[in-house]
Amino acid sequence: MHMIYKRILLKLSGESLMGGRAYGIDEVRLGEYAKQIKEISDQGIQIGIVIGGGNIFRGLAGAAKGFDRVKGDQMGMLATVINSLALSSALEAFGVEADVLTAVRMEPVGTYYSPSRAAELLRDGHVVLMAGGTGNPFFTTDTAAALRGIEIGADVLLKGTRVDGIYTADPEKDPTAVKFDEITFDEIYSRNLRVMDLTATTMCKENNLPLVVFDMDTPGNLKRVLSGENIGTRVTL
Repeated sequence: MHMIYKRILLKLSGESLMGGRAYGIDEVRLGEYAKQIKEISDQGIQIGIVIGGGNIFRGLAGAAKGFDRVKGDQMGMLATVINSLALSSALEAFGVEADVLTAVRMEPVGTYYSPSRAAELLRDGHVVLMAGGTGNPFFTTDTAAALRGIEIGADVLLKGTRVDGIYTADPEKDPTAVKFDEITFDEIYSRNLRVMDLTATTMCKENNLPLVVFDMDTPGNLKRVLSGENIGTRVTL
């Protein structure tokens, strides 16, 4: 099967890792994700991954409850490290070589992130999990995913969610919402669509990094996106 991308940055939602739980990590969902990632790794695709931390702690939500915003965001960064360790462990159980690189020094938990180290591991066929967000407060993991995608020279940023693409409104709240097969970054701005935060969207646009939003929770969808099937929504210049 022909794959249309060679190197990808896969952004996964922390909330999706909860599966049917109210909190934490669902081992079944983790295994499903690892299996999908192995499928494309076996095809020779170079895979960088950024995972959110919302299943464990959200900095913004914490700040609303009285946490200092900087400390709240640092807690969120650590949550992404926990998720990255969990996914790397699940991948290794499937025989996939996976490395966790952290934006904040955390040896021996993970290797300190650098674009050159990440690129070297990707070329060697390792899946590289880039944890700890950007290493700075006030930035989301979507922005971290855009930044890492640009730094490693990814062909595309794939945002795996529980929704099958971008809609005119939230399809979980508005039954009349209509899905886009393709949309431009400018349309996302003009329609005020909440796809990613504005910093992440702008970084993708300014650095010509295409974005595909798709449903990662349906097994096999990651491979379908990479083989060019028309699922999800493609965002272009």
